[in-house]
Amino acid sequence: MNVRSTPARPRSFASLALATVAVVCSTGLAHATGNAARGQTLYKGCADCHSINENAVGPMHKGVVGRKAGSVPGYDYSADLKNSGIVWTEDNLDKWLVGPQAMVPETKMFFDVPDAQDRADIIAYLKEKAR
Repeated sequence: MNVRSTPARPRSFASLALATVAVVCSTGLAHATGNAARGQTLYKGCADCHSINENAVGPMHKGVVGRKAGSVPGYDYSADLKNSGIVWTEDNLDKWLVGPQAMVPETKMFFDVPDAQDRADIIAYLKEKAR
């Protein structure tokens, strides 16, 4: 009996494929598509401190996407946030919502949004409604 075997793919190929999928899924906003309508509902949780059009406990969010951090007139930011040089891009907003004090340790903001889809939805809402 003549048995011929086909070379098997190395196990490292499967491991590499799984690792690639894990990295793609864990990158958050870069691959998440936001739903602005859902983001509006989620934003109600932000409304304890923020408003779209007025400063409150936190600064207003009108025009936040693309704005330099610490630049809303009439709001008393921490010195660290004012001097951070951060511009509120979608990626920076995503990082901020993961853990604001990891980005700027002396910030007043303490609320975080652990779920990547929730963050993407809130950012989509801010992009659409806060112009």
